[in-house]
Parts: sequence; C-alpha cells; structure tokens
Amino acid sequence: MLVDHREDLVAGRTRAQNRLRWHLHELDSELEIPPGALNRYRTLAQLEERFGAGQDVVAQLVVVLARRCAELTRDIKELETRIAQLVAPLAPNLLALPGCGPLTAAKLIGETADVRRFRHKGAFAMFNGTAPVPVWSANTTRHRLNRGGNRQLNAALHRILVTQMRWHPPALAYLQRRMAHGNTKTEAIRALRRQLSDIVYQRLREDSHAYHATRALRAAA
Repeated sequence: MLVDHREDLVAGRTRAQNRLRWHLHELDSELEIPPGALNRYRTLAQLEERFGAGQDVVAQLVVVLARRCAELTRDIKELETRIAQLVAPLAPNLLALPGCGPLTAAKLIGETADVRRFRHKGAFAMFNGTAPVPVWSANTTRHRLNRGGNRQLNAALHRILVTQMRWHPPALAYLQRRMAHGNTKTEAIRALRRQLSDIVYQRLREDSHAYHATRALRAAA
C-alpha cells in the first residue's frame, strides 16, 4: 500500500511538473529547465523567488505549482525512507540481489502476497508472466513473449534485469552464452528475465522462512 501510494504521489508530481513547465514557457520561452531539475528543492525555491512578486496570473500559478512540487517531493522521499526501513528486516536476501533496491523489493513482496502460496518456481514464473510461451514452426520450437501474468511483478523483474545488463558480469555472461547458442538478443533477455524470476522466488522463500521462524521463536519465548 505504501508503494502504491508513493507511485500515486509520483504521478501527481509529474502532472504538476508538466503544468509548471508549460507555464514557465509562457512566461519565458528561452528559460531552460534541465531534466530532473524540478525534483530539486533549490530549483523550485529559485522559481518561487523569481516569480513570487509577479502579479500576472501565470506567475502566481508558477509559484503555487513550485510549492506543490516541493511538497510532493518531500512526501515521496519520506515514503521512500519508511519503505526502506520496513523492507530491510523482511527481505535481506532479496535486497542483496544486484539491481534490487528497497522500492523494487517492496513491490516484489507486495505483489507476490506471500511466496508460500506458490508450490514451485514454475508457478511463480507463470504468475509473473516470465514463463515463455512455446511456438512451434515446422520442426523447430521457439518461444515468444508471455503477455499474461502480473504486470507489476514483471515490471519489477525487468528493472532488476536492466540494471544487471549495465554492469553485472554474471548477467552479461549469461546473455552472451545464450546468443552464442543461437538466441536472438530479445530471446536471451527473455531467458534472463525468466532466470531472475527463479532467483527472486528462491530469495523470497528464504526471507519468508527466516521471518516466520523468527516470529515463531518470539511467540514461544
């Protein structure tokens, strides 16, 4: 719920930033705001100072929107801190996976809704949409993208994949091996996402076992 709430706040901030950029363009078409700058308190404070004395309605809206963006940014950062604090004791193994930060781990935990309900890694892969769909053609069998399953989980796995493809040696080596054996790059990436599903499943199981074992010990004490 906290992750969903944060995503709602981010979407609201994006809308406010888009409107703010539009009004800034109306006031000064040559004013350039770098990407990501409207997430910074300093930039927003400078805009408020520059246009705060203006009597024009557009200038007044710029001030209102700048304050709103700053407020949303504070709320988002506070949520991120709270989520990280909650996830740390729940998923130490998952957080140790390269490319999996607190927000992604929280999304995986929340959308999985207790990994113990999945009997094996294949069931988890079917649920998150990483299990490939076979396609038969003549005497060959290939696989296509599975567009079913939980797309939130699938997107979280994809974020880990994209991060690992940038710098994680085992992931890069795996892709190279798959392509050396005849896979296209797209097929190799799909296979890596499926492998990540298995790794995430195992780590979720380990974290769940440790968490419930600790709770049982505390209850027995």
